[in-house]
Amino acid sequence: MFERRIIIHPWEGKMTPFKIIGNVYFCGTFQASCHLIDTGEGLILIDPGYSNTLYLVVSSIYELGFKPKDIKYIINTHWHEDHTEATRAMVDLTGAKTLLGRYDEEKAKQYFSPDILIQDGDVLTLGNTTISFMETPGHTKGTISFFFKTEENGNVYRVGMFGGAGANTMVRNQFDYDGCREGYRDSIHRLRKEHVDVFIGNHVWNNNTYEHGKLLLETGENRFVDHNLWGTFLDFCEKRLDSVIEKENLL
Repeated sequence: MFERRIIIHPWEGKMTPFKIIGNVYFCGTFQASCHLIDTGEGLILIDPGYSNTLYLVVSSIYELGFKPKDIKYIINTHWHEDHTEATRAMVDLTGAKTLLGRYDEEKAKQYFSPDILIQDGDVLTLGNTTISFMETPGHTKGTISFFFKTEENGNVYRVGMFGGAGANTMVRNQFDYDGCREGYRDSIHRLRKEHVDVFIGNHVWNNNTYEHGKLLLETGENRFVDHNLWGTFLDFCEKRLDSVIEKENLL
């Protein structure tokens, strides 16, 4: 269900941008997910991605009918380069304010200096959208996840993202910080308590963004709206953690 593929050249990851639901759009690439929220009073961009794919993201924003200069905030889910390398350039283009989990500030400085440091319970309101944040350490110490509501055809949906689900930092000698495995598992358990109607992926393989987006564009069938996907993915994440630990114990 959750598959990845190797991208060699930046342009090989080009994806057609599309509206997921309500005021939520995908404007990223296969190698670096980017999402846009249209609040009616400005745009919120989630994870600008790599520097070498910024031109594709900017092009996608225009293709969706928006302008980069209308981006007011940039949310960075964690400090890794595939999410933040293009942040400084996007700030230069837009003048947007940047947000990052408080414990990732120091490591993110190689890419940008955040304007707002996020901790548990913080909210960001712009126009018709209020985003609530949760600290979900594990993948990095400062990883943040978030939730907000969107509306389409009179129906209200709760949107959610796990801000850092990668298992690469769960491998011994690749830890982001001491205690990351315990933090990762605790974060998964906390996230299970959240109801999510529309799960948007921190990477395209988290929620089959590519396949579901293609289907949505071609047929109008929206498989992003499925409250079971959130729990299914969290189950996958915890089982993968168990697998990493089990393999090490066999060595």
